[in-house]
Amino acid sequence: MATASATLSSLSSLSLHTTANSRISLSKTRNPFFTKPTKPSLYHSFSSHPTTTTTATFTVKSSDIDTTFFDNFNPNDETDTVFNPPERPEDFVAPPSFDEGPMETEEEIALAYEELYGPAYSGESYLGNDIYVMDSKVQKKTGFGSKTKREKVKDGFEERVVQVRRVTKVVKGGKQLHFRAVVVVGDKQGQVGVGVGKAKEVVGAVQKSAINARRNIVSVPMTKYLTFPHRSEGDYGAAKVMLRPASPGTGVIAGGAVRIVLELAGVENALGKQLGSNNALNNARATVVAVQKMRQFRDVARDRGIPMEELWK
Repeated sequence: MATASATLSSLSSLSLHTTANSRISLSKTRNPFFTKPTKPSLYHSFSSHPTTTTTATFTVKSSDIDTTFFDNFNPNDETDTVFNPPERPEDFVAPPSFDEGPMETEEEIALAYEELYGPAYSGESYLGNDIYVMDSKVQKKTGFGSKTKREKVKDGFEERVVQVRRVTKVVKGGKQLHFRAVVVVGDKQGQVGVGVGKAKEVVGAVQKSAINARRNIVSVPMTKYLTFPHRSEGDYGAAKVMLRPASPGTGVIAGGAVRIVLELAGVENALGKQLGSNNALNNARATVVAVQKMRQFRDVARDRGIPMEELWK
């Protein structure tokens, strides 16, 4: 206690030379657990006018500082700073190391990625047909005089070539000859698609267009008489197509690409007419646009919130 009293008396009589023109009195209470007895240090002023200096007196009350914590504290004694962790319980089991566990399989890694980023693209469309199945069915034989043979794809879709044309591209060295094929695929159950592809050979162009057609499958609304529910018109570019429902036994009365699209879609009674351009690709796509505008009666009744019998009132 005598040492603490001497320290307090030395702090109370401490005078520091500063360049300030005012007196500062500090009486803020400090935390007794973080207070250490330090030697008083003098802060010399580095003013541009060393001759004009003022003194600031720091007044500290002895009752504001608790120094009982340092009575029995010896900073040089290492026994006071020894860390004694608690003992482990008897049933404690250390966790396994990261490298000690079994290696993950590829299936587990794939499932973990799907949980984080969603399912990966498997090559199948929403309709369940593999759009890359044609590539796996193509068998190539090497040797002199061998040609690429293409097996018929058995995925439920029927293919029909609408048009094959020669197209050229003028480059610096001359003209490059390619073939463009327009193919329509359908299952005759309300699913149909139109595709186009280009290649240096006719077979390659047909393969590309068939894959492209499978990627653009649309649903055709039909009644129980295999005809359209109502009239519709569609245009694509300069081509315009008009579609009308027909009574049972009429058949498909249409021509060109419109007839091929309707037959592969499974329509048996319909009327169709081309009103604009005679381009086969644009007429086929205009037919698809007209089909997509059609709606079933039950869908309209559900959207309006009324029974289907009230649609004809």
